[in-house]
Amino acid sequence: MAERVIVAMSGGVDSGVAAARLVDAGHEVVGVTLHLWDYPDEGPGSHGRCCAPEDQYDARRTADALGFAHYTFDRRDLFRESIVEPFVDAYLAGETPSPCTACNRTVKLRELLAIARRLNATKIATGHYAKSGVDSEGRAFIAEGKDKQKDQSYFLYATPHELVNKLVFPLGDSVKAEVRAEAVTRDLPGATKGESQELCFVGSRPGAYAEFIELRAKDRIRPGNILDENGEVVGQHQGLHTVTVGKRKGLGISLGKPVFVTSIDPISATVHVGSQEALGCSRASLDDVVLGPGVALSVGQEVRVRVRYRHQGAAAIVSKVDGNRMGLSFPEPVRAVAKGQVAVLYEGERVLGGGRIARSESAVINGG
Repeated sequence: MAERVIVAMSGGVDSGVAAARLVDAGHEVVGVTLHLWDYPDEGPGSHGRCCAPEDQYDARRTADALGFAHYTFDRRDLFRESIVEPFVDAYLAGETPSPCTACNRTVKLRELLAIARRLNATKIATGHYAKSGVDSEGRAFIAEGKDKQKDQSYFLYATPHELVNKLVFPLGDSVKAEVRAEAVTRDLPGATKGESQELCFVGSRPGAYAEFIELRAKDRIRPGNILDENGEVVGQHQGLHTVTVGKRKGLGISLGKPVFVTSIDPISATVHVGSQEALGCSRASLDDVVLGPGVALSVGQEVRVRVRYRHQGAAAIVSKVDGNRMGLSFPEPVRAVAKGQVAVLYEGERVLGGGRIARSESAVINGG
């Protein structure tokens, strides 16, 4: 049945093909672009892609080519307050934030839902590589897409419940190569455009993250000591924002063997390094847990967990359920489980929910 559908348009290949498929299906399509970030020459690390002016132009050109209306909504203040400022704060606190999950949760999806209501649209479509499904009780859920290398269900774990049954993912059963070829065949604007970087508002060159943070919080940078597994000082770092759990290169130390950042102490601004084995995590605690519609987890339940976007997942057992907090144990150690990142839980391909990693425990004690 034909419906009025708003499609989130970034000006890229994926959202363009998603919109074209909706038009082919006979829907009344309305293109929506959220203006989230500007690109004046503010200094190092200030440029990236997140609906930049040229992308907004490409989104409009695509809508014109396909014959539907397109609107741009300014959400720059919301994006800065909800995503950029917490991103900077998290790195300064020695955490590894997940701004893309936060953006989908607090900015993009909520704003698209509000806009859909204003425009009397019944569905909201995106170019995410993800799927939607319906369980035996008739409740909608989000699941992994066909393209496991591009799957973006991880970023959608906290989709507001009232939005889950309104989402449409036209690319869910496609792989990226097919989508790119379709864009070229359709001669869509931006069909040959390169891939957007994973984190849209920070430059992609080496050191861009650190430069971006220093530009905005220079007076809050705290250098400190780097300690080995025996607690000996083996070097200094230039600020907690320059290191993340699992990092090996660029630490400025030479111990005659490979070492990795194993933990970060934000109170003393101390960075601990150790062997790769010391990166293995046996237990993790999550807070700010959000579960999908109708999902209830119990102690002892087995799930698959992805502890970062590129992680394919590991077996885990729910060890604690307490309101919006949860404990997980891993039968086999999981590498580099970083505080601040998001752990997303799956049953098969279905997204059950997820939460922010608040604490992790190494599977190795004192390097043993």
